[in-house]
Amino acid sequence: MADPQAAIAIPRHRFTVDDFARLGEAGIFTEGDRVELIDGEIRDMTPIGQPHAWIVNRLTRRLVMRLADRAYVSVQNPLRLDGHSEPLPDLVVARGGEDDYADRHPEAGDVLLVIEVADSSLRYDRAEKMPRYARSGIPEAWLVDVTDRAVTVYTAPGSGGYASGQVFRQGAEIESTAVAGLHVTVDEIIGRARGRSR
Repeated sequence: MADPQAAIAIPRHRFTVDDFARLGEAGIFTEGDRVELIDGEIRDMTPIGQPHAWIVNRLTRRLVMRLADRAYVSVQNPLRLDGHSEPLPDLVVARGGEDDYADRHPEAGDVLLVIEVADSSLRYDRAEKMPRYARSGIPEAWLVDVTDRAVTVYTAPGSGGYASGQVFRQGAEIESTAVAGLHVTVDEIIGRARGRSR
């Protein structure tokens, strides 16, 4: 007799990036839905809070000004990692220019730098997204911790994740190892402390 306590294996459907795109085209998701595809699963994303949005806007302005026509800056748009994962990172710096992405999203091989800004999503971004970026071969990733007012810079990607993660705090300058000539201070990213951090 079968053990009634044994777990029942329920088949799961693993979506591809193309399936995910078709669901969007069919109107399954509304304009306000914040979802991304991770390992074939459609996952809800946390709402964007005011500090998060403010930091993304600051970073966008600085990256666009400093990189000018040297790289493509994509903001909160899909990044295709493989056939089953298409996250929505806060910022991507990719090779080439805007015309290179007129009919496709950037793919992992295009990307020099990916940036996630995190408050309530910090654990998820660190444990779920950073290892996937590393396994996809993205050479550098930054995780901006809104609450702790710090930036962790990950480099040396591999199948087990990034081999190096260095934390930068206020007053420090970050020099990108993947984007030539890109220097930015932590203060430029998160602003100077003005009492509460949130």
